[in-house]
Amino acid sequence: MQLLQVKDLGRMSYACALELQRAAHAEVVAARENRGQMQLLLVEHDPQVITVSRRPDASKNVLVSPQRLAQLGVECVETDRGGDVTWHGPGQLVAYPILDLERMGLRIHGYMRLLEETVIEVLADMGVAAHRDAKATGVWVRTKDQPGDFKICAMGVRVSRWVCMHGLALNVNPDLDAFNLIVPCGLIERGVTSMRECLGEKCPSMEHVKATLAQKLSQAVATHVAATINLSGQVPS
Repeated sequence: MQLLQVKDLGRMSYACALELQRAAHAEVVAARENRGQMQLLLVEHDPQVITVSRRPDASKNVLVSPQRLAQLGVECVETDRGGDVTWHGPGQLVAYPILDLERMGLRIHGYMRLLEETVIEVLADMGVAAHRDAKATGVWVRTKDQPGDFKICAMGVRVSRWVCMHGLALNVNPDLDAFNLIVPCGLIERGVTSMRECLGEKCPSMEHVKATLAQKLSQAVATHVAATINLSGQVPS
């Protein structure tokens, strides 16, 4: 049995995907005793949405009025994940891993590093050199034309009963102008980029990126579960 069940939700509103996340979270918690499957939900959010965490003053990083957002067809919702403010929309791959961190032998810090490393490996396979920043969660790239690092993947999670929700947003080929509506992740003077900006016509399809991310994350989950079993002296089922 595959440890990670992958569900491709296609394009879906944030509210609908959140309900599916909550249902998946309950299923993974219930399956813990029987070592059932964990889940990975993949989605592009449509309509566009700005999500604002409950961090104090996070809402100040939305730069336009609710009226203007409504005119643009952009939703704005509060979220219970960590992080600050971000944008989701077509062309951006949002991944919601619903993983049992206890079963994987991870705590939040280690889990965030696992997500970063997984995305870095995905991008390397596509020809994009990416890295992490010790002072800012997410995945970053450098460009030849402009100084500094540009965020290509944002991350924010929530953990309840040591099963995680929310996850990561990888910019494959979104409209980068949408990020002008916010201060992305609350980081002033830090730019945003995409795989399309880095690779041009060589940018892979969304389906290819989905498949590669699912494969890499499945491998990481299996590795951590196996290591936890070996440390505990249990015999793998």
